Amino acid sequence: MIARLIAMAGLLAAAVIGFHVWKWIGARNPWPRRFLAGIAGIAGVRIRTTGSAAPGRLLILANHVSWIDIPALAAATGTAFVAHDGLAGVPLFKWLCEMNDTVFVARHDRASIAAQIEALRTALSEKSAITVFPEGTTSDGTELLPFKSSLLAAIDPLVQGITVQPVWLDYGPQAPAIAWVDEEPGVSSFLAILSRAEPVELTIHFLEPLTAPELVNRKTMAAAAREAIAAAMAAVPLQKP
Repeated sequence: MIARLIAMAGLLAAAVIGFHVWKWIGARNPWPRRFLAGIAGIAGVRIRTTGSAAPGRLLILANHVSWIDIPALAAATGTAFVAHDGLAGVPLFKWLCEMNDTVFVARHDRASIAAQIEALRTALSEKSAITVFPEGTTSDGTELLPFKSSLLAAIDPLVQGITVQPVWLDYGPQAPAIAWVDEEPGVSSFLAILSRAEPVELTIHFLEPLTAPELVNRKTMAAAAREAIAAAMAAVPLQKP
């Protein structure tokens, strides 16, 4: 674990310098994606993909299992995120996620939902891809929680030119051990992954984008995305570790 933390610190130093140099010259900044991909690699995540991300402006609706979801999806697509505010409790990830235009969701603060929706609208206008985790929290990776449609209000009605694509983050039989569940502090989950001797096997399944009848409103989008991910999970039965 110590070696991984040292490697992450070195990567962070390089990313800070690189990020500000690219920002100063006004070029498209590759450093958030590079850093997150590096974090996934150092943490021992082996990423495979099936299917591919749709081209153009993209809203990804994915299940949510672990903090690993964020660096892994960023490595695969360059996406920014809407993520629950527990992640902000890990200073390293809070700083980098903000650099990557992450919108933090206060799960128990209904009063801030309007501000969160406005932040998502802004992110959708500035980024080529945004990921929302409609469960609103993390699951144990073996089943889906209900998909909440409230944050999809930012695209209801759907903004022209945006593709909505369900994505299944599949940790296979390791899922329960990888999952960040209940009220476990973010730092504890982070350190638990870094302490693993075994690699984290993750398959990112890019499913078929939603079609016009499924894009009628935020509720149909949430329901259709959940149904697509549930069908993909049912087609690949969970094996015992």
